[in-house]
Amino acid sequence: MAHLLIIDDERSICQLLEIAFRKQGHDVETASDGQIAKRKIESQIYDVIICDIRMPDISGIELLEFARETRNPAAFVLITAVPKMPTAIQALNLGAYRYVIKTDKLVEELIVVVERALAELSLREENARLRRELLRVFANNNIIGQSPKIASILEMVRTVAPTVSTILITGESGTGKELIARGIHEASLRREKPFISINCGAFPETLLESELFGYLKGAFTGADSNHKGIIEAANEGTLFLDEIGETSLSMQVKLLRVLQERRIRPLGGTKDVSVDVRLIASTNRDLKAMAAEGKFRGDFFYRISVIPIHVPALRERKEDIEVLAAHFLRKFSLQMSKPIRDIDPPALEALRRYEWPGNVRELENAVEHAVAVSGERDTLLLLDHLPEAVRGYVFAGEKQVDLRKDGLNFEARMGQIEKQYLAEALNQSGGVRRRAADLLRMSYRSFRHYAKKHGL
Repeated sequence: MAHLLIIDDERSICQLLEIAFRKQGHDVETASDGQIAKRKIESQIYDVIICDIRMPDISGIELLEFARETRNPAAFVLITAVPKMPTAIQALNLGAYRYVIKTDKLVEELIVVVERALAELSLREENARLRRELLRVFANNNIIGQSPKIASILEMVRTVAPTVSTILITGESGTGKELIARGIHEASLRREKPFISINCGAFPETLLESELFGYLKGAFTGADSNHKGIIEAANEGTLFLDEIGETSLSMQVKLLRVLQERRIRPLGGTKDVSVDVRLIASTNRDLKAMAAEGKFRGDFFYRISVIPIHVPALRERKEDIEVLAAHFLRKFSLQMSKPIRDIDPPALEALRRYEWPGNVRELENAVEHAVAVSGERDTLLLLDHLPEAVRGYVFAGEKQVDLRKDGLNFEARMGQIEKQYLAEALNQSGGVRRRAADLLRMSYRSFRHYAKKHGL
């Protein structure tokens, strides 16, 4: 049931429309005087206002403007017996929902218009609710930012979360791909069901298959009981396959069958099991290029990338660094019971200028490090609290201000930075050198040279 206001100086029109809409189940009020209409608009919220354009004491256009000034969210429908194109254009430009001509079918036309208006208002309110819920979910999962790129991802997630489409999230390590996937799940209709993630690069193929599909007792040596796979465990929920680019071609065939047939067969089994799982995959590799080279199945790539979402590197959205750092500062200050509440400008400048090869994960670690080493009475996060690799990124113009008066050993300093980057790349890639080389945008040969140089 909706709340309607009908405004017309002809009482017969008010009565006619009131009867018609009450029969539709709506709560209807009427006003045949402009001042009465104003008072009603000021004091109540209406879902739809139907107003005549030409009245003795005030025009419908003036009431439309008044309603907009009072921020009454009603859909405003103007009706007239004397249609004029300039007036219609003015009304629509001012935000009128519809402009309807009084004919002998006025009631029927208005019923249709009001039904559409209410449907659109309901959709708008639901979208606003979902957006608020999504912002809460993102905040809870550390998906924070104010850049246009993050806003675009937020809008995409809001749009696709209610669907069942398969999603491929791409981006460098540390950008928060799993957080995006979890946010999609929590904003979806499957939010009450399981969200299960697995890193495909962390298992050899045979073990990955048994983890995904499960197995029956006796399927292989050591299988002394039945084991449900995580695909079946995620039934009616969401399965997140992290680093999907690390799967073998044969595994891709098996996963493709799951997506196409919605059925799995445990190892050692003879019967298929039906599953209803929404798949979200992620990768830090270029799967399309891998498919072109025959290193990744093309049919599987197109099946998992129905909806692609790219998460930008932190260096590509530096306007988010301050708000992320402030969020992590609050988080770790509370955890460690430290009095730090703000970031000193030189420290903030270093955070902004650093390139963050490890992305948001590295920023979080840097802030945690800074809070941990701060004093019990420090109320500001200082430059000296930050990791050494970050501290070197404070500049005055083009000149580093952390260069000591007695100078420094440039080659040793650069070597130290090289070693830190190499070590972090190895850490993020799980010790796999080729993946570490990809993270640093260098050839495997160059990576081996630098790793040997620094004893890694």
